[in-house]
Amino acid sequence: MTIGLTHYLVLAAVLFGIGSIGVLVRRNAIVVFMCIELMLNAVNLTFIAFSRFRGTMDGHVIAFFVMAVAAAEAAVGLAIILHLFRTRKSLNVDEANLMRH
Repeated sequence: MTIGLTHYLVLAAVLFGIGSIGVLVRRNAIVVFMCIELMLNAVNLTFIAFSRFRGTMDGHVIAFFVMAVAAAEAAVGLAIILHLFRTRKSLNVDEANLMRH
């Protein structure tokens, strides 16, 4: 039995679903942040799967750029989470709308 395009797409859909449920349900900023990263990795898996299916390198290039954007998002996101924790002494995202002192 070979692993086809459908297997990759189902796995990516499951990962994206877990990530989106985590973003909507959880209130901890770090867990929400990890769920967003999981969603980005699911999209990368989809790009790579279609690229492999078509026999081109287009999906690999796009996945590389998505990883670069995810790295920048990680730096900015962690800085915001750190600021939230220092000012509010909590990582609850419900308190994040009041970033003023």
